[in-house]
Amino acid sequence: MPGQPMRARAAQVMLAVEQGQSLSQCLPPALKRLPENERPALQALCFGTCRWFFRLDGELQQRLRKPLKPLDRVIHQLMLVALFQLRHSQQASYAVLNETVEACRAMNRPHLTGLVNGVLRAAAREGEPPPQNQSVSFSHPPWMVEKLRHNWPDDWQAILDTNNTQAPMTLRVNARRFDRDQYLELLAGVGIQASATAFAPHGIQLATPVPVDRLPYFADGAVSVQDEAAQLCITLLDLAPGQRVLDACAAPGGKTCAILEACKGLAGVIAIDESADRLPRIEENLARLDLDATVQQADAANTDQWWDGQLFDRILLDVPCSATGVIRRHPDIKLLRRESDIVPLAGIQLALLNALWRTLKPGGRLVYATCSVFPQENHRIIRRFLKQTAEAALLEADALWGHDTGAGRQLLPVPHSHDGFFYAVLENRSNEREL
Repeated sequence: MPGQPMRARAAQVMLAVEQGQSLSQCLPPALKRLPENERPALQALCFGTCRWFFRLDGELQQRLRKPLKPLDRVIHQLMLVALFQLRHSQQASYAVLNETVEACRAMNRPHLTGLVNGVLRAAAREGEPPPQNQSVSFSHPPWMVEKLRHNWPDDWQAILDTNNTQAPMTLRVNARRFDRDQYLELLAGVGIQASATAFAPHGIQLATPVPVDRLPYFADGAVSVQDEAAQLCITLLDLAPGQRVLDACAAPGGKTCAILEACKGLAGVIAIDESADRLPRIEENLARLDLDATVQQADAANTDQWWDGQLFDRILLDVPCSATGVIRRHPDIKLLRRESDIVPLAGIQLALLNALWRTLKPGGRLVYATCSVFPQENHRIIRRFLKQTAEAALLEADALWGHDTGAGRQLLPVPHSHDGFFYAVLENRSNEREL
């Protein structure tokens, strides 16, 4: 509603997330209802409250004598937003308290203003209580804490801590337009501090995020925003002119564009994605970068639906996954993902791998990728596939990054650096093919 307080808007977005919508679904409509200069504040409130949800909720549950009624759940979210500001912003506590009480009144809950005022005054006066358990302490769902501790006994705390930080802004320089050093000079010329990434050959990391319209020649396709870990697929595909390339599960198109930028003279690039709603993003990215690919809406696993029978030299299979390697960019994953999601996802991943393998030429290469840190979606999938596919061979990546799992390389999220990602490179060693 016009004139609605910012915290009330944030509370309604948080309620939608708690009910199963992603921030990418429920936040954009809320942002559109605000003047442009107010949108960053709402985004910061929603992202921050999601990031620290389990810690904030743990504190709030300690402070409430009894839970609010289901119809008043939005006021629970309103208090979480206020607690986020008390614990993680520079705003004066009296302003947070007064404006939150006014937001409660504006949301037609005047009977709860006393409760809101009392809870938040005590929170401001007493400070944050000691966390009651590791889920609250690390601000992650209990199942995720336990699974990470089991999967990564030496790294789980670092992963959880990194997930609670803000991710850096990383660029991929369009090699058709500039080399990396040239673009670093352009950035320096407009006062933007940046440095070359350690592993991605065309990557640049900014010291501080900036709006894309401040980046030199962004609109003309000089650079794209893409995390360093995602850029590494190009170093594994071993592209060469004349190759026919498939980018499966391609939206929003960052890797499709990276493939085309990295190698001129490819025989063709096919980009497919199951979501029709996401195809325009691929087209927009291709258009800005002045690149050409065949974009199709299709279920990659259903090859009868889209495949013309011509084999591919290279396949990039970036499968649907839990996205647990990119939580710092999408903190709502903590609220939306369930442990019960992992087994079905693993089934989809293996099915995609099996289906697309038959479209790969003998001697061809398939790069399997996820933005997950769970072995169940990563090297265990590769081991299962290798066990049942005699002609598939694992190629060792000549790389200095990530952990060697014995069936692919796992990158874990690193503060001020790359996201969590997994890659495995498979080669088709068959001599003949029955189609």
